[in-house]
Amino acid sequence: MASTDEILQDFSPFFRVLKGGEVERLVGNHTVPASVDPVTGVRSKDVLINAECGISARLYVPKSVNTDEKLPLFVYFHGGAFVIETAFSPLYHCFLNNLVAEANIMVFSVDYRRAPENPLPIAYEDSWSAIVWAASHSSGKGPDAWLNKYADFQRVFFGGDSAGANIAHNMAMLSGSGNSDGVQVEGIVLVHSYFWGKEAVGGEPLDPRSRAFMEKLWLFVNPSSRGLDDPLIDPGSDPKISNLGCKRVIVFVAEKDGLRHRGVYYKELLEKSGWGGKVEFVESKDEDHVFHLFNPTNQNAVFMVRSIASFINEGKSKQVRV
Repeated sequence: MASTDEILQDFSPFFRVLKGGEVERLVGNHTVPASVDPVTGVRSKDVLINAECGISARLYVPKSVNTDEKLPLFVYFHGGAFVIETAFSPLYHCFLNNLVAEANIMVFSVDYRRAPENPLPIAYEDSWSAIVWAASHSSGKGPDAWLNKYADFQRVFFGGDSAGANIAHNMAMLSGSGNSDGVQVEGIVLVHSYFWGKEAVGGEPLDPRSRAFMEKLWLFVNPSSRGLDDPLIDPGSDPKISNLGCKRVIVFVAEKDGLRHRGVYYKELLEKSGWGGKVEFVESKDEDHVFHLFNPTNQNAVFMVRSIASFINEGKSKQVRV
């Protein structure tokens, strides 16, 4: 009889599935508590959104906020192939502390349930539930004091890296679907987006083994999907892409990232779709996937943070608190 710790599926160096059904996450298991960051002075706290499902979020606000001003709200979704990492990871805590300090914004970092224990579309459903919960504070009478006090709901942005960028895109599609639950989005920030497709684009690898791995991973996290022509993973297969529910998009790619070509393709897709918004594009030379998380003081990482800050604050006018 096979041992329960025999490897059934191997997605190293990220995670493995054992014969007994256990998911062995090889990275992304460490967490840090909410705090006052000793370097930036940024304050953070955790909020429970749905106790039954375990959906929560980490909120960040700058060291000081002018008493007559509200802050752009950046709803962030962490990456990790929908399987690893959390909103409480030290990598994301550091990145978002730095971003809040640079941009003078409020961040709402969503902790959604992860595959395979909670297969897609659960992460999308959790993320939308979190967005709707945050939006319930737009009247200033929601359950969280920070969102009531600091968030400018006329300046809402979605964003994420890798799988989190995939979520941000799909949340913007929901926002533009005509059933947005009153959620209005100014723009989205997509960093090294986890998109793929049946057919190779740009300089993507053509060898069957590489492409089979990507398909295997997608169907592992979303077993109910029809495959790599699913609009959730391939925006190019979505006939409603022009309904993307925001005015502006910024796309980040890394030169050495295997997902680079999907970012280029996404930019070109939006430009040709009739969407009508503005798309910006930033490529980090000599860098690989989510390099900014592992080396936040890197010159390209610092430039990314500044670029996101500039994107969010473009045309910003002061929102007076009443």
